[in-house]
Amino acid sequence: MSIPLRCSLAAAAILAASTALAADAGPTCSKDGGVTIPDPTGDDNGPGGYTYPTDAVYKPGSFDLTKLEVVPTGDTVEFRVTVNSRIEDPWDSVAWGGNGFSVQMAIIHIDTDHLKGSGVTGGIPGTNVRFAEEEAWDKVVLISPQGPTRVNSEIELKAPQWKDRIIVPKITRASGKTLIAVVDAKALGGKPQASWGYQVLMQSNEGFPDKTDLLTRKVNEFEGQHRFGGGTDYDNDPHVIDMLAPGADPVKAQHEALGKFNKAATTAVKPEDLAVVPMVYPCAK
Repeated sequence: MSIPLRCSLAAAAILAASTALAADAGPTCSKDGGVTIPDPTGDDNGPGGYTYPTDAVYKPGSFDLTKLEVVPTGDTVEFRVTVNSRIEDPWDSVAWGGNGFSVQMAIIHIDTDHLKGSGVTGGIPGTNVRFAEEEAWDKVVLISPQGPTRVNSEIELKAPQWKDRIIVPKITRASGKTLIAVVDAKALGGKPQASWGYQVLMQSNEGFPDKTDLLTRKVNEFEGQHRFGGGTDYDNDPHVIDMLAPGADPVKAQHEALGKFNKAATTAVKPEDLAVVPMVYPCAK
């Protein structure tokens, strides 16, 4: 039995409308402090012109953030970071004490009080970004393929002043397109609250980082086998491939925020030369 054309067209229209609504859906918040924050696909290009390294392990969509989920469960909180490509383990991280994936690293910043003068405005070493004083981060959850011993060693070496603020999850793993980290709520200062702000910076795990970079991969002017391209060969450009962004046009907001750095600062780069990344407060009233 054939379906009338008008019914087919109506069904197609409904499907298109529902797809558009899903794509445009904003954050969802739960009473227990949980939150889901979607992010557009296709914006894994930093300020608009970044390109992936040329090696085949960096598959399209690997750093294209599509969603952050914060899921409180009892005395723990599960952070889920989803990207636009299946997460794989081409470098066999398990063999070197890792967590079952190789390429991605997600840096989740949390502002627990939204107070000027409270928290940290500096970015994690190697990201080359900063935060506004009123949106400073209080805690960071590092989702890295490296095992906890290596991550804690890097923190002690490169960010000792923040070691009480940087959280290495008790469990880190990957499932499908999602990175999953489980942390104790007490490490965050308590269970998530509706007033909290979040920012996820997508980076790539670098097993042999620069002496000042905390396991982050550099963005250079031209891409290489294991280097992102489209930036500069200095440490003035943000080494961020994708991030959460607020507003009705998050892609534009991301490109504008990451594009505002001092391109003339090629040596002796100061904090004020770096791009300011915004926090997203999805449940605040």
